[in-house]
Amino acid sequence: MTFQIDMGIDSSGRPACVDLEELLATRLLVQGNSGSGKSHLLRRLLEGSARQVQQVIVDPEGDFVTFAGPYGHVAIEAVDYSLAEITRFATRCREHRTSVVLSLEGLEMEGQMRCAATFLSALFDAPRDYWYPALVVIDEAQIFAPAAGAEVAEDVRRASLGAMTNLMSRGRKRGLAGIIATQRLAKLSKNVAAEASNFLMGRTFLDIDMARAADLLGMERRQAEAIRDLPRGTFLGLGPAVARRPVTIRIGEVETSARSSSPKLVPLPDQSPAEDMRDFILAPVEETMSLPLAPPPPPRPAPAAELLEALAATPAAEPEDADPVDADAVMADALHGIVADPDSALRPAAALFQDFQVRCRMAGLRRIALDPSSFARRLAAARAGIYQPEDEQWAPAMTAAAAVPDEMLGAFLLIARAARENAPCPSDEEIARIYGTSSLGRARRVLAYMEDRDVIVTRTDLSGRRSVTIPRLGWTTASTDA
Repeated sequence: MTFQIDMGIDSSGRPACVDLEELLATRLLVQGNSGSGKSHLLRRLLEGSARQVQQVIVDPEGDFVTFAGPYGHVAIEAVDYSLAEITRFATRCREHRTSVVLSLEGLEMEGQMRCAATFLSALFDAPRDYWYPALVVIDEAQIFAPAAGAEVAEDVRRASLGAMTNLMSRGRKRGLAGIIATQRLAKLSKNVAAEASNFLMGRTFLDIDMARAADLLGMERRQAEAIRDLPRGTFLGLGPAVARRPVTIRIGEVETSARSSSPKLVPLPDQSPAEDMRDFILAPVEETMSLPLAPPPPPRPAPAAELLEALAATPAAEPEDADPVDADAVMADALHGIVADPDSALRPAAALFQDFQVRCRMAGLRRIALDPSSFARRLAAARAGIYQPEDEQWAPAMTAAAAVPDEMLGAFLLIARAARENAPCPSDEEIARIYGTSSLGRARRVLAYMEDRDVIVTRTDLSGRRSVTIPRLGWTTASTDA
């Protein structure tokens, strides 16, 4: 099935259209200086395809939230949510094929980049069952894929640039068609811009941007001057979804409008004579009743980690008739509570360690003989269903686990537990969950990594049922569907 999006008229007065099916396969880059009509173009494109395909809009200025009314898009104000919630929203969006607008208004640049990277990565990592076609429209793309170092933390810049690169280079196989708009090509990463096969170039004045636009359109350098002379709302288009040769397109009208608009001239108010206004503007400020000085702010509270260390170092007087506390049982209960929390998989290990310490102290355990590294391994064992790994029955498995990296410990122990209990081999979904991802491909790579190092041996029979053996222990899981 094909569908033509009416974008306006070309230089000869005929309708100019964009092929939606071709656009989903080849991606689009829109460029133009501020005021050239980029947002108007994106709005025309989105309105024309809203009833045909899922749309995901990353909106730095909050201009596209008006799609929530007539077209039923779900508007998400990112400033009101955590990154963990943004991840869940993106997964649900792909699962239910819901069109959304992620408004980043109110966030600083670093916050916008961090939020967009989290959202796009969650879209990209969605399970294969949810790889439905979707247009992913990103306005002001130079913010999220800068050509040079931005004034943000390096890890944030790398995460944002990586998410944009994945969208434009590998998103097609996942049904994600990137549509990016930028004011200046020179500020946009070349690796991101080069992945687009369709181009709509609006009015541009700087020579470096005109030269790059002319190169993308296959024009000679002397023809680049035409880009400078384009009127507002007119674009030069090229690409398999637009036209095989450069074509001039004047964008048509739109039904919705942005919350903000370009400034318009309005008449000045009737003013009093200049002398009266001078006296009014320069009139002395009236004295106001002096208010008492505010008390100094309270001292800043100490970080939670320092308080926990101080509590651990303070000897506590135990009542003579107090019952002794079973440390292993208390720690096992604390781990039970953390693992049962569905949000714990999205929280950093340091925060979970603090939560673990608080739970143990609330249960009466004063001394916790676990450092952060030991806690991380014990948490991995708990996620595999082993809450007391020091028991004699699990000692061989914990010894064999020394051969795998810490991040794979949970997956290994999940297999070891199934093998010891003669339970079916864990599925790829279970291994992915305990590894902390939704990608089944990563789960399979974990198994391949351990098999390459002779930690496990995987067998798959002709009916596709899989079993795993741990040679060092002599344990084998029951067969299950791979």
